[in-house]
Amino acid sequence: MSDWLSDLAGRARRGPLAMVSVLATEGSAPRGAGTRMLVTADAAHGTIGGGRLEYQAIEQARAILSHPAGTWRVQDYPLGPLLGQCCGGRVRLLVEHVDREALGWIAGAAAGLRLMTTLTATRVERQVTEEAVTVAPSARGDTLRPGARWSETIAEQARALYLFGAGHVGQAIARHLPGLPLRLAWFDTRPLFATIDGVTSVPEDTVAACIADAPGDAAIVILTHDHALDYALVLAALRRDPVAFVGVIGSATKRARFLARLERDGVDADARARLTCPIGVEGVTGKEPEVIAIATLAQLLRLERAPC
Repeated sequence: MSDWLSDLAGRARRGPLAMVSVLATEGSAPRGAGTRMLVTADAAHGTIGGGRLEYQAIEQARAILSHPAGTWRVQDYPLGPLLGQCCGGRVRLLVEHVDREALGWIAGAAAGLRLMTTLTATRVERQVTEEAVTVAPSARGDTLRPGARWSETIAEQARALYLFGAGHVGQAIARHLPGLPLRLAWFDTRPLFATIDGVTSVPEDTVAACIADAPGDAAIVILTHDHALDYALVLAALRRDPVAFVGVIGSATKRARFLARLERDGVDADARARLTCPIGVEGVTGKEPEVIAIATLAQLLRLERAPC
């Protein structure tokens, strides 16, 4: 996700700032390539995984703040031998004193684009590009020197979550969304819920049409106040081009009744097989709204991403 971009832009306006970037990992490591942490003289924002690795990285970041803006270092950490962390992997970090006058590239950054990074003797140069360049650093081998160049995807596009129903479970799902790679489109037919932040109020006779707008990798989660409305939404979701997930809150009995009715309404077996009911990761049996919400979000996080 691209939260680090807005964080970088905001904190750079306030004073000297260092950034720690995970360039590459090998074996077990706390976080993956592309993870960032911002460090000032008295605070750290974000995490590269905690433990001794992060402690050392923060020390390095604060040390580099005493050097001119643009100064950078590449640090290699074999986690077991050097830091005593039981992960046992290797991590390569870029530690830099952020040049606050050279952040114009952030304005053009967006999910799905690529960020090209080039190391020079005195600074880190970055450029946003649409090119499908796949150069990436390795966790092993010679340390990176001036002239090294690599690219990364700025952020994976968050999956669209089309959520129908703003009752207790819908509100719990929305509460737990911040920080997850999901972007919410939230609908309810009851005027009572129109005042909830983020909810789009849609008449009951047209709400099913909203499903046609969902992108192909969307997750559609249906948990309205009415079984008939649930069914109308399920029918619309299964009759359109396949999406990544179609789920409806309910029991095994509700699933059986819906499947029988879908068959009578001419929905083919392949489409019927795409229906998930009950929703939520298997083995979580609590019926409290927060439990259902977390189990459902965990299920959505397990969905495979379409290949780029």
